[in-house]
Amino acid sequence: MSNSPTRPLPTLSQAAAKLASEAAEAKARELGIDFNIALVDSTLHLLHFTRMPTAKLTSISIAIDKAFTAAGHRLPTSNYTNSPAAKNFSPGGVAYGIHNSNGGRFTLIGGGIPVTVGGSVVGAIGVSTGTPAQDEEVAKAGVEAVERWVKRSEGSKL
Repeated sequence: MSNSPTRPLPTLSQAAAKLASEAAEAKARELGIDFNIALVDSTLHLLHFTRMPTAKLTSISIAIDKAFTAAGHRLPTSNYTNSPAAKNFSPGGVAYGIHNSNGGRFTLIGGGIPVTVGGSVVGAIGVSTGTPAQDEEVAKAGVEAVERWVKRSEGSKL
C-alpha cells in the first residue's frame, strides 16, 4: 500500500492516437474496406476517431465500444469469443450477460485491442465495419505503429 493519495496514470497521447489511426487506415486501404477507427485513453474516454468514407454508420458506436472494452478490461475483445475462456461469456457461463454492463457498452466482438507501454495499458483501439477478424487485423496495425514509435523513442512519454 502506497503512502500517497494519488498515483501516476500513463495515458496515450493525441499524437500516438493519430499515428495508430493512420496506420489502421493504411491497413484498411490494403484490405479495400473502409472502417470506423476509435482510440480511447487509459481513462476510457474517446481520444481520436476516424470514419472512413464508406464505413458502416451503425459501426461508429461499436468501434468506440470495442476500444472502451479493450482498455477497461485490458484485454483484446476477441478474447471473449476466441479463447478457452469464451465459454464463460456464452449462455450458461459464469460471466454471461457481461455485455449488458457499463450501459451496454461492454462488447464481446473482436476488433478492440489495448495499447500497452511499459507494462501499462495506456489506451486502446477499436475498429468496426468488417468481420471481427478484419477489424482485429486493422486494429493490430494501429497498435504495432505505436509499439514501433515507443521502441524507437525508448520510453519517451506518449
